[in-house]
Amino acid sequence: MNELPRGRVEAVRAGGRRARMWMTPGMGVKRWLVLFVLCTLIGAVGFLHFTWTGPLHFIATRWILWLNALTEPNIMPLYGVGMAVMALALGGAFLSIVMLNRSMLRSTGTAPENALDVIYSKRTLSRGPRIVAVGGGTGLSNLLSGLKAHTGNITAIVTVADDGGSSGRLRQSLDMIAPGDLTDCYAALSDSPVLARLLLHRFGRGEGLEGHTFGNLLLATLSEEQGGLQGAMRDIHEVLRVRGQVFPATTRPATLVTRLSDGREVRGESGLARQVGEARVTDVRLEPPDLPALPAVLEAIRGAELIVLGPGSLFTSILPALLVPDIARAVRESGTPVVYVASLMTEPGETTSLSLEDHVSAITAHLGRAPNWVLTNSTPIPPDVQARYAAEGAQILDLKGASSDLRGRVRTAPLLQAGPTARHDPAALAQALLAMIAQMRSAA
Repeated sequence: MNELPRGRVEAVRAGGRRARMWMTPGMGVKRWLVLFVLCTLIGAVGFLHFTWTGPLHFIATRWILWLNALTEPNIMPLYGVGMAVMALALGGAFLSIVMLNRSMLRSTGTAPENALDVIYSKRTLSRGPRIVAVGGGTGLSNLLSGLKAHTGNITAIVTVADDGGSSGRLRQSLDMIAPGDLTDCYAALSDSPVLARLLLHRFGRGEGLEGHTFGNLLLATLSEEQGGLQGAMRDIHEVLRVRGQVFPATTRPATLVTRLSDGREVRGESGLARQVGEARVTDVRLEPPDLPALPAVLEAIRGAELIVLGPGSLFTSILPALLVPDIARAVRESGTPVVYVASLMTEPGETTSLSLEDHVSAITAHLGRAPNWVLTNSTPIPPDVQARYAAEGAQILDLKGASSDLRGRVRTAPLLQAGPTARHDPAALAQALLAMIAQMRSAA
């Protein structure tokens, strides 16, 4: 049996997916398509009545006789000619509408081949669940990339206390909030693959540019132009075509201060893991303590169906975003369920020797509210991956020694992404969270 070339198979599958997208409920297509066909048929009958009973009767008769002369009744019934002409006219009408739409789309700057994705995003995803995701780093951006396929009602609240790398340099030079985690989240939620790739491009050369990402420089430029990112938020979302919303936890520069069990304090996020040593982290705080939160952030928390903490570094990604007073207060006062997505592994220095119970206790102590659920991975981590992490001082974060209260809050799902590193699979994580929302809705 001859097989189709791989490229042809992928094209066929893509065509099938796009056809199914057009027929997705709520796209606002099927109803107007049916109305168009009905109106065309009714218009045809009305035109026939007009021509047959009006002044065009003579022309209509000659037209019908001419069409009949082209047909052999023994081969095709005479009414078949009328059906063929009607089908051709209907096809021409469809073609004219398609070409008119393509012309209008181009004039508004939307590529016709992207129109389906735009409509799907606006129509279908706009009815998706309202999810607030809190954290930073690669964990949060991975989560967002999985959720964006299911809902456009995503609000990412991103930590901005990073003081290392490109973010640290821009923060020190311009006295701005750290843009790095924001850039990752904007790239994850951008509807433009080109923009997403450009945002993450890191300059490898150039005096003053080396080490910076294009996204960080873009946010720095907008922040400088508008006197802060708060005034540029709407422009950023529009320019980057963000599916959902991405907001900093606060719009003012903040410093993470970590207190260790031996009494020392570590200022800054980037050097924490190196300076912990044999001690343990007891608590973290932000300076200055009275940091403001954007009204849009607080509104999103109040209207959310689910608040997701993580995945990500406990003390340098998740907790810093929750240390902004207004955010912590809004989460505490909200009746919205909170789920903590547990890390797969401990992090050397930052969470060495901490159990899952310790992670949850730290969140509860700093937030003033315990997570309703803790989502953990059920897929075994391959031994070679475990060994590689163990050599760096990291261990699997599991339920060993967990209390009965914590075990009652735990929900498990196969979340491990295949590969040489221990990471959450974005699609699997999104599906697990959506299943929790569906369960909540059915129980309501």
